[in-house]
Amino acid sequence: MMRSFLSFLCLSMVSAQTVYLAGDSTMALGGGGSSTQGWGVPLSQFLTIPVVNDAVAGESARSYSTEGRFTSLIASVKSGDFVIIEFGHNDATAGAVDNGKQDAVGDGYNITSTVTAANGTQILIHSFAFYIENAVNSIKAKGGIPIISSVTPDNIWTGTTIAPAGRFQTYAHSIGVDTSITYVDHFSYVAQAYNKLGQTAVTAFYPIDHLHTSAAGALVVSEAFVRGLLCGTSTLKNFVNAAGKAVPNGCL
Repeated sequence: MMRSFLSFLCLSMVSAQTVYLAGDSTMALGGGGSSTQGWGVPLSQFLTIPVVNDAVAGESARSYSTEGRFTSLIASVKSGDFVIIEFGHNDATAGAVDNGKQDAVGDGYNITSTVTAANGTQILIHSFAFYIENAVNSIKAKGGIPIISSVTPDNIWTGTTIAPAGRFQTYAHSIGVDTSITYVDHFSYVAQAYNKLGQTAVTAFYPIDHLHTSAAGALVVSEAFVRGLLCGTSTLKNFVNAAGKAVPNGCL
């Protein structure tokens, strides 16, 4: 009887679904340094299954791919696991010399450009969609369930509202459409929360710059993701607990 129970327990532990996070400092443990935190850290408060935060500060869709981080994450994924992917803050064009993070500019998979490395050599780089969709396809091949999340807002305002999103929100949405997977408009759900709180309250969430949140700010950003999740069609919302179902604001 004891052996049967232990076998059941081990099987349950092996088969339990997991949520993996791939992203940059806005999602990562420790955020961008002292007194900051990424929104992926409090996410586990709202779910009934484990969260593994593989977000790394300073990463872009390209660098997360070329450094092998997607490969390592996907190696851990088993059938039924969820992978939330959110990049964009470090993916913008860097300038005359390539920084190893920028993507080719354009909304689509088959876009490339040539950049100059610090040593003067020419490097072919690909679009945001190329790096993300390759990861998505690899996750699907293992039976995983990818979720594309748009980049989060900076603490930048136009009048009394958060400034509009840039091109990476559009790119993320297009990937969701092109690959027929769940897309969470995290930017708009965070903007909704911030606009209700007001600029003074939101600015208190940013202790070092306009990008990296405090722990209190990370909680608001995490709540906004959960609200977007609940308003969508992903089966991950079946694993949202009572605290998650109680997060503020409504569907957009």
